[in-house]
Amino acid sequence: MRLHGYFRSSAAYRVRIALNLKGLKAEHAFRHLRKGEQRAPDYLAMNPQGLVPTLELDDGALLTQSLAIVEWLDETHPAPPLLPKAPLQRARVRAFALAICCDIHPVQNLRVLAAVRALGGEQAGQDWAKRVNEEGLAACEKMIAAEPGPFCFGATPTLADICLIPQLGNARRFNVDVSAFPRLLQAEAACKEIAEFANAAPDKQPDAE
Repeated sequence: MRLHGYFRSSAAYRVRIALNLKGLKAEHAFRHLRKGEQRAPDYLAMNPQGLVPTLELDDGALLTQSLAIVEWLDETHPAPPLLPKAPLQRARVRAFALAICCDIHPVQNLRVLAAVRALGGEQAGQDWAKRVNEEGLAACEKMIAAEPGPFCFGATPTLADICLIPQLGNARRFNVDVSAFPRLLQAEAACKEIAEFANAAPDKQPDAE
């Protein structure tokens, strides 16, 4: 397999964590987002959205969208599982993941911030991203407040943790006071003890700057 990504992309970060947890190896192809390499014709032929990540399978099949890729990995390589067995709890894990991947991350990513900065300047972009992260993570904190730890949903990491860790990294980049989210930090601390999470971090990637 080959993973097309960028070291700082939260979406690519999620897939790196999932690959590591599943014990799977993938070659890495780097698309520098700030240089616009994701809009090159050869890449658009693989991913018409011009986004990362794209996972290129051994047989040449292409998968896009990080959550779809992670769930494919979970279905084709079921151990260790990234979703609980009980349908209700599976739905709760997915809801938490979607709160991050649909409602927080997309509205503070590079494309949106560029548009906000074009309208209101650099500080407006920074303020917008900080607000989006603060409001979204506050909701996530409440979503798992009653869930057993140490991870988001119990004793083992799930899709929820895979989505949470990159988003907390984003929040810190925008100077969010994450100490306001002790339950999220508990899950993060548990993830930090796992090499598969640590090795997926942006600063550990060959294209890190």
